[in-house]
Amino acid sequence: MYISESDKAIIRQLIEKQLQAFQENDEETAFSLTSPTIQRKFAQQDFMTMVSNKYSAIIKPRSIMFRGFTLVNDFPALVSMIMDRDGSLAQGIFIVQHQRDYSWRIHGYELVSMDEKII
Repeated sequence: MYISESDKAIIRQLIEKQLQAFQENDEETAFSLTSPTIQRKFAQQDFMTMVSNKYSAIIKPRSIMFRGFTLVNDFPALVSMIMDRDGSLAQGIFIVQHQRDYSWRIHGYELVSMDEKII
């Protein structure tokens, strides 16, 4: 799938907006940026609980560095390096879905531990 430079910028802004919402405990905004599939699967509070339990590094990272785009199951995804509050590193993958109205929504996450820690 081809992703234009314009779409790449929009996707990054989308992910940054959700990360900011997580930082500010703005559950409504964080949930509103997810795909309709995610919104049908989870109630807002259940979504936040799932993200908090399974992907806690993205809730309040110490730092995050975006590295580029890839495909995950035919969905575009932005790859990042995330350092959590404890200094543990993980590769974060933010999967996005193109909507019928030509907007982008977050469709899932993958988090792979790097077994490294920075103090």
